[in-house]
Amino acid sequence: MLPVHNNILDESMPYEAAFSYDELFPSLPENEVRPEAPAVDIGQWTQKMKVKSSVITQVFRVPVEERKFRDMNNQRFGEQGEQAKICSDIMQKTGAHIEISSSKDQSLTILVTGKEEAVLKARRLIVKELQTQALISISIPKEHHRFILGKGGKKLTDLELSTATKISVPRPDENSDLIKITGTKEGIDKARHEIQLISDEQSKLAFERLLIPKMYHPFIFGPFNETINQIIGETKARINIPPASVMKDELTIAGEKEAVAKAKARVQNIYEERKRNCQSVSVEVPKNQHKYIIGPRGQTIQEILQETGVSVEMPPPDVQSDTITLRGEQAKLGPALTLVYSKANSVKTEHMDVPSWLHKYIIGKKGANIKHMTQDLSKVQVDFTDESIKVEGPPEEVYEACKRLKEMIDNLRKQVAYEEVKVNPAFHRHIIGKNGSNINRLKEDTKTLINIPSDNENDVVRIEGAPEGVAQVKKLLLEMVHKMENEISKDLIIEQRFHRNIIGAKGEKIREIRDKFNQVNITFPEPGLKSDKVTIRGPKSDVDACYKYLHRMNEEMKLTNFSVEVPIYKQNHKFIIGKGGANIKKIRDETNTKIDLPAEGAESDVIAIRGRKEDVLLAKKKILEIQEELDNVITQEIMIPAKLHNSIIGTKGRLIRAITEECGGVTIKFPTGGTGSDKVSIRGPKDDVMKAKKRLLEISNEKQLVGHTAEIKANPEQHKFLIGKNGASIKKVRDKTGARIVFPNENDDDKNTITIIGRKEEVEAAKNELNSLIAQLKDTAETTTEIDPKHHRYFVARGAEVLKQISNDYGGVTVSFPKIGSNSSKVVLKGAKDFLEPAKQRLHEIVEDLVS
Repeated sequence: MLPVHNNILDESMPYEAAFSYDELFPSLPENEVRPEAPAVDIGQWTQKMKVKSSVITQVFRVPVEERKFRDMNNQRFGEQGEQAKICSDIMQKTGAHIEISSSKDQSLTILVTGKEEAVLKARRLIVKELQTQALISISIPKEHHRFILGKGGKKLTDLELSTATKISVPRPDENSDLIKITGTKEGIDKARHEIQLISDEQSKLAFERLLIPKMYHPFIFGPFNETINQIIGETKARINIPPASVMKDELTIAGEKEAVAKAKARVQNIYEERKRNCQSVSVEVPKNQHKYIIGPRGQTIQEILQETGVSVEMPPPDVQSDTITLRGEQAKLGPALTLVYSKANSVKTEHMDVPSWLHKYIIGKKGANIKHMTQDLSKVQVDFTDESIKVEGPPEEVYEACKRLKEMIDNLRKQVAYEEVKVNPAFHRHIIGKNGSNINRLKEDTKTLINIPSDNENDVVRIEGAPEGVAQVKKLLLEMVHKMENEISKDLIIEQRFHRNIIGAKGEKIREIRDKFNQVNITFPEPGLKSDKVTIRGPKSDVDACYKYLHRMNEEMKLTNFSVEVPIYKQNHKFIIGKGGANIKKIRDETNTKIDLPAEGAESDVIAIRGRKEDVLLAKKKILEIQEELDNVITQEIMIPAKLHNSIIGTKGRLIRAITEECGGVTIKFPTGGTGSDKVSIRGPKDDVMKAKKRLLEISNEKQLVGHTAEIKANPEQHKFLIGKNGASIKKVRDKTGARIVFPNENDDDKNTITIIGRKEEVEAAKNELNSLIAQLKDTAETTTEIDPKHHRYFVARGAEVLKQISNDYGGVTVSFPKIGSNSSKVVLKGAKDFLEPAKQRLHEIVEDLVS
């Protein structure tokens, strides 16, 4: 960023090199006379200038009317970002340091520091980019062009740098004597003066230098250059007077000897006459009104000179002086002074203190309000600054604009209020709520604008809107902040299986608990996290009370939710249930427990009992007693070498569990490890015991002859498809290969591993068969079919039970129906290629049944 100073020049700023008088006062209108040297302590500057420094500093000014980056339509100056970027680029290109300050009249003062060459280049680039450019052409004899260019074009380059202009000299082969100068008015005047001097000195005709004090130059120029143009027109001599920005007393005349003599006489006469008759008077006019006396590009001063014949000398813009000097005949000084005061007071500036938050309401959407307010005040200009509004223009229009602004502001203050509330950034997200739910609801209810800072350092929340809405939001925010500042958080360990009981159906129970304890926030872990931590947050007293309540509830649930699983032979379940459920109902009533039997057709033989521990154990005892009383339960003992026990049990008991499940859930007990006993006990229904005994002996014989095992990995979701309905698929593999295949059950930690047992060739054959089936399941595809929309509801009803059954029967194929009401008949099937067509066929079979 470029440094910007509020003051145009700070006298205490240490500069490495002194400014020349020209550099301090670079730009004045043509007819403006520069203050005489005694107005500044020249001695100080002279002493400093004796020390030659490699670093220089130049200060120059860009008048408001010549600024390139301004936007009058918006009634304020803009594009500051672009202006700063340009200066930054120039600093990088030239190595010079640039500082910019903006005056109250919106003119720019620019300070450039660095080596002389860098400063000159930077100044030229700044003028080109930040100041509006003009173009003039002057006629210089062709034979003089080479003297203007200098050796290797150096003289022309130096002139361009010193005047910050672009000078185009026609090529030698061009039949033109016009030299074009592009730049600011000030730079063009300087360049034209220097080029004319070079040409005049080279002229073979007469050439005169006249020393006439600078203060009398405006009279030789005349108003709007009328006098000097008249002399040139009558005498045909060339008169070169330094522009106002060049502090030189001399002027030159060149041309035919007779013409030079006539022009010299005319100029001398004007000088002598003015020297003889002119008097001066100094008046004090506030600095901020000087621009109205000068006028755009010095227009107003020229009008005063034309009307009264009095020259008005203004202090340089960079000097904080209110003194203006009028020079002319005694009788005309009075009218000129009246004109000066009239021009100074022709524009009035008023500042109104208005908070910045109100500005946008005053301006309106796309400036509609401010444009409407000033539409009949064409000469007034309204600028908005940080905490104020500046109104500038003719006094009567300024008065009317301020009156209208005050009325608008008074009305806005009645309709719109503004408050700032300090809120710890840590609380911002709680005020906003999930996806902005809290803050959006608050905005909607109160019809206010609430601005919460996005960074974590700003703690100011701003509220705008109707006064009653703002007051309501402020009150609610302060209450929320007070509540959050007094909040605490406590964690309670509750087994995840109890979370559903505490939450209740559709969250009804947890809402009751929150209402009971002043809306404390109770957070449960996501179901997939397998966490038991429950967090309670809110006011300390409410959190403590809620913690005790949930802790007591947890203890009661632990007492009343003790559970055991009792394996009962499948064929005995009907005796446990009894006729019409009489037996099981009696056990439930006597023990006050909840007893769940596996669904009809399910493979499991486990009966689950839940309740208080002593009641659960009693119910278990009663159920086992019923099984013991049944006549067909026997116990058999067989001898299997102890060394084979571990291999028959299998990794983590997989093989023995497979035999148990295959034989109706018999109980098989091996002797405790280390005893060396060969005795194995089998207990259960007689037929199942005999079947299990046969299988154990077969495996024992196989192990003694030759034993081989292998493991393959498969996604647990694929197991049911490998097994098939009622074990049909895996039975085919077993019958075909002769190997035993053991799948993991839900209690195994490793649910991916399938174990194959048998002779080596049997194991290899089974392994190949299973790998082939797994590959088929992985080879997924997609197909579509058409089903009349009137049948869709049947498939998706009752939790899509029909579709789940199809998925189970056909290798996990997923069937997607279009949304109800879409009237689309397209049904999408995804899954293993081999199962897609059978699944599609099954869908159409169901449709045929529905139709018939």
